[in-house]
Amino acid sequence: MARKISILIVDDEQSVRDSLYNWFIEDGYHVECAEHAKKALSILESESFDIVLADIKMPGMDGLEMLRRIKTLKKDSIIIVMTAFASVDTAVQALKDGAFDYVTKPFDPDDLSHLIRNATKQISLSEENEALRERVVSLENVEDIIGTSEAMSQVLREVESVAQSNSSVIITGESGTGKELIARAIHSNSSRKFFPLVSVHCGALTESLLESELFGHEKGAFTGAMYNRKGRFEMADGGTIFLDEIATISQKMQVELLRVLETHNFIRVGGNKEISSDFRVICATNRDLKAMVDSGSFREDLYYRLNVVNIRIPPLRERSGDIPLLVDYFIRKYCNSMNRTTVSIDSAALKRLQEFDFPGNIRELENMVERAIVIGNGKKITLKDLPIRKITVPSNVESLEEIEKAHIQQVLSNHEWNITRSAKALMVDRVTLYNKIRKYDLKP
Repeated sequence: MARKISILIVDDEQSVRDSLYNWFIEDGYHVECAEHAKKALSILESESFDIVLADIKMPGMDGLEMLRRIKTLKKDSIIIVMTAFASVDTAVQALKDGAFDYVTKPFDPDDLSHLIRNATKQISLSEENEALRERVVSLENVEDIIGTSEAMSQVLREVESVAQSNSSVIITGESGTGKELIARAIHSNSSRKFFPLVSVHCGALTESLLESELFGHEKGAFTGAMYNRKGRFEMADGGTIFLDEIATISQKMQVELLRVLETHNFIRVGGNKEISSDFRVICATNRDLKAMVDSGSFREDLYYRLNVVNIRIPPLRERSGDIPLLVDYFIRKYCNSMNRTTVSIDSAALKRLQEFDFPGNIRELENMVERAIVIGNGKKITLKDLPIRKITVPSNVESLEEIEKAHIQQVLSNHEWNITRSAKALMVDRVTLYNKIRKYDLKP
């Protein structure tokens, strides 16, 4: 290892401390000594050591009790116990309590040096694994979040700022803007990153199913409950729970959720035992929660409990400068998955994409790029490969009805006559759109 390994020797005998100190200093280690357990614990409060070499039999607090206390504070500490009594029971207990190994007195210097080298290899391996995990997390974040626009740069600054706290976060934005991706970025940059990120799609579940999904259930709690099942709050212990479409939950679930957020305690459906879980909550919604609070459909106390930090994800139309980067990313993604030679996109097609409003945001752009790669025959994506048709209103048209007719025709064409997507783009319901199609006798 490049850095110098540190060793703390804890023994009540001066001669033992001096001998070990000289041996290890000669081998190139950083060494300090303590004559009893209390002194050692005091040193460890202000300084970290890679290896603690401790005698079991000491006046006052013995080595086993000190071992348990160190493991409570620093679980990864490597502790080697020393004893003048070759007691198998004592050695086994030390290993059960988390000791790396044990050695009996009198010591053989070569055996002890070999044991310390093994411990050093263990430390080196742990540090390499930790560095590898950090690199993997960093690479995932860089690859997945695409955008250099000021709007996205602001979002990433907010992610960096909030990641290290335990505060609740609400991520707002239109459908398809990447709210879950931002939630994952917050989690993977936090101290909880090596614990689970558990996602729940609240809008896809009925009230009873959502309750079981969040809190878990006991065997026999309801018809079909054939076994005990952990809930998502329990699974998220130590990590983060991501509640997508939080605005869709019922008033009853809002009350239950508020209690869990305040106490971090809950009871499984059909159970009577209270369970605790240490989790952070991140929510996402495409609705205006404040307006829902004002209308009485969302609890004000829950809103303020969740809305400690609010991160707004801009729609794609507000960050059109990021479209070339996103297109390039999706081209590489789908060409790789289809085992095809990477294609490019011509300037006219890219310009048309940058001019488009994208009511479905990044999800819609990704769909367009995938479709263009599938149906395209050349080495370039061109205008004919995109499901966007530019229809212009004739210059001699002045009536509002004629302008409306042309606009609806254009939106329908852009979305290949998909009524649901077209209605969403026009901000009307499907029935209204059908009535307009009949009124203007529109056809594909």
